Amino acid sequence: MTQLRHARRVGIEEELLLVDGQTLRPVPVSGMVVDGHADEHVLLRGAVLESEVKREQIEVVSPPRSTFDEILQAVTTGRRAADDGARVFGARAVALATSPVRCNSHTVPSQRYITMRERFGLTMVEQLTNGFHVHVTIESDEEGVAVLDRIRPWLPVVLALSANSPFWWGADSEYASYRYQAWLRWPTAGAYDRYGSASAYEATVDRLLQSGVCLDSGMIYFDARLSSHAPTVEVRIADVCLHPEDAACLAVLIRALVEAAAAEWRNGTPADDIPTDLLRLAAWRASRFGVSGQLLHPIRRRPAAAAACVRALLNHVDDHFSTPEERARVRRGLAGILRYGSGAATQRAAWAVRGSWVDVVSDALERTRFDEPESTRV
Repeated sequence: MTQLRHARRVGIEEELLLVDGQTLRPVPVSGMVVDGHADEHVLLRGAVLESEVKREQIEVVSPPRSTFDEILQAVTTGRRAADDGARVFGARAVALATSPVRCNSHTVPSQRYITMRERFGLTMVEQLTNGFHVHVTIESDEEGVAVLDRIRPWLPVVLALSANSPFWWGADSEYASYRYQAWLRWPTAGAYDRYGSASAYEATVDRLLQSGVCLDSGMIYFDARLSSHAPTVEVRIADVCLHPEDAACLAVLIRALVEAAAAEWRNGTPADDIPTDLLRLAAWRASRFGVSGQLLHPIRRRPAAAAACVRALLNHVDDHFSTPEERARVRRGLAGILRYGSGAATQRAAWAVRGSWVDVVSDALERTRFDEPESTRV
């Protein structure tokens, strides 16, 4: 494989739904699964399992990786670690960004989450959503903020490609990513303004915290942000992907997007001045239609076919993949998503057979651990 440049390292965090192994309904067993993860044979896989806000979900944190194959292996081994850990307690871990069936979820009993429940009410009660967070290494906060400023117009396309949450509380939401709509209930969630410098970014975060609304910096829920615990940019807009190959593809695409933004900054290319309110509308289109309808074109800022928007993104990052092989693999992967649809289309296809949410979850379980050939994805 021809190496073009030293690749930035990529870390991924995937939130997975925990369901009963028999009924396939969400089940509150995350605490037991996380405690059981201390077994040496599981830790050797490299993945770390952590509790999230709800006991019906679990987060898989994979170590930083460099190549496409390493990232894909991190996805698959992490999912297997979560699913194997859940099986011990009669449960399964499945890559669904929302539950297809109505669920009265249970908050993890930490003091922080208890306080969030008291402060944010129904927003916290109903917040059983699973995202896909991609960390890409940066050299400094200044570079990181320059990247944040320059990736803004492209993030809605990433959301559309990942969309994997058509169902909400037992109904078809008619959105491709209803997770994103539910997530926007949080006060700081969604599109963010340009900052111009690391000091301006820090001042913005400080103002938000001084408002007394957010508990801490962990509640700065921008679509992308500087990580508070690692030298990375953290892109948070995506749904957890149904297919492992899609997750790896998007992680590598996001790395190329970060690299392109950093190169623009080094070359003195100014950040796009697209207004934040227009970005919110672009993200709404991505959430509503995914790759099956029109998105807001990142450059022309007019409605355009999803395929045209994806092509624009690929053209934008074309020179910033680590190898020609990586570029070709991402292009093939995105072509597959455009042809067969993201996880939302796969879920709806499973539902269409018998009108059964059990079929949706059962099908998703098969795809969570072992990706299907592209010809049989839908």
